[in-house]
Amino acid sequence: MVLKIVKYNAGNTQSVLFALERIGVQAEVTDDIEELQFADKVIFPGVGEASTAMRYLRERKLDKVIKDLKQPVLGVCLGLQLMCDSSEENETECLGIFNIRVKKFTPAAKETSTLKVPQVGWNNIYDKKTSLFSDLTSDYCYFVHSYYAPLSENTIATADYVIPFSAALNKDNFYGVQFHAEKSADAGEKILKNFLEL
Repeated sequence: MVLKIVKYNAGNTQSVLFALERIGVQAEVTDDIEELQFADKVIFPGVGEASTAMRYLRERKLDKVIKDLKQPVLGVCLGLQLMCDSSEENETECLGIFNIRVKKFTPAAKETSTLKVPQVGWNNIYDKKTSLFSDLTSDYCYFVHSYYAPLSENTIATADYVIPFSAALNKDNFYGVQFHAEKSADAGEKILKNFLEL
């Protein structure tokens, strides 16, 4: 199996490579259009800021390439957000794969609330759909984010932080997880394995 990780200036690529190595899988990081088009699977990771990331993708024509991929694609964290129509983060137009506008968490107003923005840490995911979540032994995944995709018809897993939001999305061959699968211990490793078996 040929597995490629999208190289761009917001990628958390090293952590993803290490996670894949732990499950015995080799991958290559690339921004080469043909290599991405002919891969069996593509992972679109992300840590960073939406408008800067989209500018980099557009400069290299990767925005069109990613949208047109026919093989399974997994967006991670910012990767999921960039697959949406747009983001409130610096009013960014994104890839438009999911008809969703990414929003910023508003900190809970109650004095009793301990919820801060960004969400950093472990959180439970539920209402899981599709084989991406088959046979998980844990529902706890690791999140680091200030922005979120609201619940929609594409939601395949939900988490709660301030409000319920999309922990994962799916449309056709495109999957996205808001949490860092590569840092989510056993659950994350199983989700990566399930993606590779799609």
